[in-house]
Amino acid sequence: MSKPLIVIPMGDPAGIGPEIVAKALAEPNVFTAARCVIIGDKKVMEQAIEITGVNLTVETIKEPEEGKFEAGILNLIDLDNIDMDQFAFGKVSGMCGKAAYDYIAESIRLANEGRADAVATTPINKEALKAGEIHFIGHTEIFSALTDTEDPLTMFETNGLRVFFLTRHVSLRQMLDLITKDRIKDYVKRCLEALRRLGVEDGTMAIAGLNPHCGEHGLFGDEEVNEITPAVLELQAEGYPVTGPIGADSVFHQAAQGRYNSVLSLYHDQGHIATKTLDFDRTISITNGMPILRTSVDHGTAFDIAGKGEASAVSMIEAILLAAKYSPCFKKA
Repeated sequence: MSKPLIVIPMGDPAGIGPEIVAKALAEPNVFTAARCVIIGDKKVMEQAIEITGVNLTVETIKEPEEGKFEAGILNLIDLDNIDMDQFAFGKVSGMCGKAAYDYIAESIRLANEGRADAVATTPINKEALKAGEIHFIGHTEIFSALTDTEDPLTMFETNGLRVFFLTRHVSLRQMLDLITKDRIKDYVKRCLEALRRLGVEDGTMAIAGLNPHCGEHGLFGDEEVNEITPAVLELQAEGYPVTGPIGADSVFHQAAQGRYNSVLSLYHDQGHIATKTLDFDRTISITNGMPILRTSVDHGTAFDIAGKGEASAVSMIEAILLAAKYSPCFKKA
C-alpha cells in the first residue's frame, strides 16, 4: 500500500507555520510515514528553509499527483499570494490572513475531491483573518463551512489518550446550562461514531464528572444526579459502550493507562489541562464528524519567535504522523 497523501496548508506566513513545516518535512520518520504536499507560497517557504537550515529543496507542482516524493524534496503547490515587499514576521497582516485562508481552502478542496487522504493544519491568527476580511474565527469554522458540516467534533489525542469535548468556547457559567442529559446522549453517540470512522471499535468511553467527587450524590452539586448519570444509564440501556460519571481527577489517568478508549470532557479546560499536562507538545487536535480527516497542531502562530528558527516542530510532526496513522482506517460519512 502506498503511503497516505497528506496536504498541509502553510499557515499564517508571518508566524512559525512555514518553519515548523520545513523542520517536520526534513524528519526521516515523516518521510517514512506519509507523502506530503504543502499548500503555500514558494518565496516564504524557501525563506523558512533557509532560516531553519534544513536540507530541503522546493519542488513546485500544480497537482498532488505530480509530487516527487523523494527524501529531501518539499512538494509545494505555490499560490504565490505574498508580496515580500509588504511582508514582515510577527505582524498581524490582512495579506497574510487572507493567504492563510487560501491555503486552507485549497487543502480542503483537494481532500473533498478525494485527492488527498487527510489535511494536517498549521497555526493561523484570528486577527489576521479579520484584517484579511475572512469572516471565520478559526480552523474549525472554516472546515465546517467548506465541508458542509454543521457541528464538527473536536478530539485531542496524546500518547494514546483520546479526549472529546462536550462544550468548548463558552464561559463556565454558560457551560453549566449546556450539561444536559439530551446533549450528553447526542455527543456520546456522535463521538462513538467518530471513533468508529477512525477505526477504533473496541473499548468503552468514559464520561468525566463535573463536580468534586462527582457531586457525592448531590452534596456538591446536582448535575451528576439530574443529568449526567441518567444520560449514561439510558445510553447503556440502548447498548452504547459508555460508563461514568468518573471523577475528573482520575478518569484521564485511567484512560491514559488504557482502561477506556476515550473520555468525554465536559468543558474546555478540563480536557485541555489533562492532555497538555500529559504531553504538551504531542497533544494533537483531530476534527471529527466531517467527510474528510483533519489533524492539527494545538498551538498558535508564536509571532514573538517567528523568523528566528527557534520554533519546535514536535507538534507538527505528530500531527502529520497522526494523520498518516488514521487515514488508512478513516471511513467517510
